[in-house]
Amino acid sequence: MHSEHDWITTPLTADLLRGALDVEHTEHGLLPHRLPARARAQNTNAQLAMAEAQPSGVRLVFRTAATAVELDTLRTKRDYTGFPPRPDGLYDLLVDGVPAGQASGTGGNVLTVDLATWAGEVTSGPVGTVRFTGLPARDKDVEIWLPHNETTELVALRTDAPVAPVPDRDRRVWLHHGSSISHGSDAASPTAIWPAIAALRGGVELTNLGFGGSAMLDPFTARAMRDTPADLISVKTGINIVNADAMRLRAFGPAVHGFLDTIRDGHPDTPLLLVSPIHCAIHEDTPGPTAPDGEEIGKGRLVFAAMGDPAETPTGKLTLTVIREELSRIVRQRAADDPNLHYLDGLDLYGPKDAAALPLPDHVHPDAATHRHIGDRFHELAFRKGGPFAEEG
Repeated sequence: MHSEHDWITTPLTADLLRGALDVEHTEHGLLPHRLPARARAQNTNAQLAMAEAQPSGVRLVFRTAATAVELDTLRTKRDYTGFPPRPDGLYDLLVDGVPAGQASGTGGNVLTVDLATWAGEVTSGPVGTVRFTGLPARDKDVEIWLPHNETTELVALRTDAPVAPVPDRDRRVWLHHGSSISHGSDAASPTAIWPAIAALRGGVELTNLGFGGSAMLDPFTARAMRDTPADLISVKTGINIVNADAMRLRAFGPAVHGFLDTIRDGHPDTPLLLVSPIHCAIHEDTPGPTAPDGEEIGKGRLVFAAMGDPAETPTGKLTLTVIREELSRIVRQRAADDPNLHYLDGLDLYGPKDAAALPLPDHVHPDAATHRHIGDRFHELAFRKGGPFAEEG
């Protein structure tokens, strides 16, 4: 801590958080969750358990005249056996909605994953401190966006002036569900994941249920969305189901209908946008599963390959081309009775021409520049005049 400040410690409570559906009180402090306890209890998948506890889109929000802020956290960072350590997660600072600083965490735990077996081993570490100084000496809204790719337990908040919750700014809430691309895979920072880019440009409050490897049309996720207040809702689905070779066409269509039905039980008239997968060359016409390319791992590169057989597509195995056709068909069918249901073709966010200019480095996930491209494109297509999320009037 900096001794020159007269620090005030403010209890960390749920009313200072945005973008989390639940909080867990741990031995260290407060752990934000992006799925409620009931959904977590029904989940048996370790990948989803890790993903929903990574606070993508979650931010600490408060009103203060403080010029200095310290946040103690206990992070859990993920690395891969045989690869260089991944970059430290970043904390983005916004003051009155404007970027005002960035810092990385220190200390914390490391989860090392063996890509051959997907087994993980945790090495424990100490609590670290994130520090921001030089903030303007006036009342202001402060947002600290937590790392999108590191589990983050909030331990203590210190400021050199009192803190209060931010009043309701009467902004619309956008609830989004998607895969690791929505989670923020390989984005530069938490406000640089594509949903955050679109939300900040659109002037809305983001609740991001993008879960790495886990956009599987799980009923408990649909129920969580049903029960979460929202003014705008989007569901981006398809790539994870192909990656895992989790369904055939016979199961996929009814699962999509069921997911949408559940959301509509709680949000009968809310604008609801169904988004199909962006371009991914390895799976456009080749089914899953997806697996790391062994030859590339030997060279120290994590690159994915499609392991399915295109000849099995006529028997119901799913490719991205098949999924886009099915999602489009479902929306056309349902829109006759649901005028607030809309479809967005993922190729309009990132298509073959975009891939030529901005290739996916590991053949599946976008890099920082591509997140910016997708976020800007989504804003143009969804939030601008005539789009399904455009403000009325």
